[in-house]
Amino acid sequence: MKYFIGIDIGGTNLRAAILDNEYNLIDKFKIDNIVEKGAKCNIDNLINMIKEKWNKYKVEAIGVACPGPLDIRNGVIINPPNLRGWEGFKIKKYFEEHFELPVIVNNDANLAGYCEAKIGAAKNAESVYYITLSTGVGGGFIYKNQIVNGFNNIAGEVCNMIINEDEYRHAGLNSGGLEGQCSGVSISRIGSEKCGQEFSTKDIFDKASGGDVDCLDVLNEWTINLSKAIANIITTVDPEVIVLGGSVILNNSNYLEKLINEVKLRVFNNINVNIKLAKIGDDAGLLGAGILASCLN
Repeated sequence: MKYFIGIDIGGTNLRAAILDNEYNLIDKFKIDNIVEKGAKCNIDNLINMIKEKWNKYKVEAIGVACPGPLDIRNGVIINPPNLRGWEGFKIKKYFEEHFELPVIVNNDANLAGYCEAKIGAAKNAESVYYITLSTGVGGGFIYKNQIVNGFNNIAGEVCNMIINEDEYRHAGLNSGGLEGQCSGVSISRIGSEKCGQEFSTKDIFDKASGGDVDCLDVLNEWTINLSKAIANIITTVDPEVIVLGGSVILNNSNYLEKLINEVKLRVFNNINVNIKLAKIGDDAGLLGAGILASCLN
C-alpha cells in the first residue's frame, strides 16, 4: 500500500491528512496557525507533528492546498490576506527539503473542486466546475481529471467576474464583482444596508424564512446574481457538472431549486443544467491535496 499526505494551509489552522492509494482517509489532525509568528515557525511545528505521528507509513508524495494569490508552478505564496507576513514564502521547496519527497502545491478552492470531481458529488464526470460560497467566493475548473490552472494561475477564480452594475468594490476587486455581491460577507452587507441595521448572513436567511420582505428581496437578488455567474460559466466552458460548496449554500440548500431555475432562464434552450451540492465538506481541500499528491507517483 502506498500513502500520500495532504496539507491545508489556513489562516487559523494548519491541517494534515494521510491517505492510501485508494483515497481512503487513514488519519488527520490540525494545529493552530499563529500567523504573526511567520511561515517557518508554524510549518516547522506541522512538519514535526507529521514526522512524529506518521513515521510508520511509507509516504510517496505530499500535496499542499494554499489560499491565493499563489504561484502554482513554483509553489510560492504571494500575498493572501489571511497569511500576512508570509509573502514570497517558497512553501513547495520548504516541504521538499524537510521530507525529501515530491511536493505539489495548488489553490485551496481548486483542490476542493478536484476532490469533489474525484470522490465527491461529481465523481466520474468529464468536466467539473466548482464554486465555493462562504465568507468569500472561490472557484476551480477540472477537466478530464486535471486542474485547469491557466497561464496566470487564476483559471476558475470567478470572484472577480462582473455580474451587475453596482459600484461597490470588495477588497480591490471589480465593481459589481461576484464576491462583492454573493459572498456571505456581502449578503450581510447588502441586507444590513437595506434593512437599516446590522444583520449577519444567518440573520438574513432566517428573517427571509420568516417572511421578512426586505430580506426576501435581498436573497432573491442574490439568487439572480449568482445565476448570472453560473450561466456565464456554462456559456464559456460548458461543464458537465457544477458543484456548489461552502457554508452559505450548504446551510441554505432550499435555494438550490430556485437557483437552477434562474440559471435556465439565462442559458440556451434545452441546455442540461446539472448543479449539485458538494458532498465532502470542510475536508475537501485537504483531501484534494492528498489525492493530487498521488498523481506525482
